[in-house]
Amino acid sequence: MPATIKDVARAAGVSVATVSRAMNGHSNVLPDTRERILAVARELRFTPSGAARSLIMRRTETVGALLPDLHGEYFSELIRGIDQAARARGLHLLVSGSHGDAGEAAAALRAMAGRVDGVLIMAPQADADALLEHLAPNLPTVLLNSPGSAAHGGTLAGGLPSFAIDNVDGGRRMTAHLAAQGRRRIAFIGGPAANHEAQARRQGYREALTALPRPQAPIEYAGDFTEAAGRAVGQQIAAMAAARRPDAVFAANDMMAIGCLVALAEAGIAVPGEVALGGFDDIPIARYVTPPLSTVHVPIAELGAAALAALADAVEAGAGDDADALATDAPRVLPPAPRQVLPVTLVARRSSGDPAPDPVPQTRRASRRASPPKT
Repeated sequence: MPATIKDVARAAGVSVATVSRAMNGHSNVLPDTRERILAVARELRFTPSGAARSLIMRRTETVGALLPDLHGEYFSELIRGIDQAARARGLHLLVSGSHGDAGEAAAALRAMAGRVDGVLIMAPQADADALLEHLAPNLPTVLLNSPGSAAHGGTLAGGLPSFAIDNVDGGRRMTAHLAAQGRRRIAFIGGPAANHEAQARRQGYREALTALPRPQAPIEYAGDFTEAAGRAVGQQIAAMAAARRPDAVFAANDMMAIGCLVALAEAGIAVPGEVALGGFDDIPIARYVTPPLSTVHVPIAELGAAALAALADAVEAGAGDDADALATDAPRVLPPAPRQVLPVTLVARRSSGDPAPDPVPQTRRASRRASPPKT
């Protein structure tokens, strides 16, 4: 039979409570006593029960991440950043996707109850305050690219740390870049109507058109962030007479831009010769399509890592560990927490007609050297 904590206590000549404190790193155990207990535990090959430790410490060493989807390069990069940061802090990761549905998001959060020490929430199509009603009181929580309470009049989300990217600035940058290439009919492919990131990118697009020396009227197409949506818009554009056709397209994410690129290529429309093209996110595949896609670089993995680090800090600080606080049904009342907005960078590649070197972070330059030479 495997050794138990009682066996270790008996062999070390101490109480079970002292063994527990020594194994869990408490400071109120004498160094000599701790060493004796650990030596006995090794000799008996005693392995503490994870479940028992969780009950004693009120910690699972696991954090949750609720994302709108788990499919595609964007979320693969985001999960990579979150997971690497979690492992660096000795934490396990429990991931769930909501598929953009508020009901599924709420159900996923309820399922995480008691299983995680904290949670990251990325719900760009939902009101963060409504989702937080499904969390245990005082559970450490960090918002990621989610609507803040300032935009919704809520009171709960305003007390939580949040991380986001500057979507409006990214929309402005790409639109201004396309205009600088001499494009005079710049179209925009939007994302889901309820997605606040898509709305912000469209806002940046409209602001940039208005700010041009010769302001342009917006030309907007509906999209849903999928490659299929971008391809459908590309087919619409390809079917138009050349005189009426947009001479540039800015898609609100790279997947739609790539779908549009495929449709234009199938129709024999030259990119960027006849239609310049730009996306948003800078997913890894963007540099490998033909022509390589101009886009707005989002530090995807870094965003996930920064949010996880903030969550781990909250967990380690003891937020949520107080039994009385956890047992209460009182509303969450938290002091205002900072909202960190990460900057974005324009990455000019051949799809927009700009031969300038790509302003990509140093960590990505090595992979770009392996790209096919420009022709």
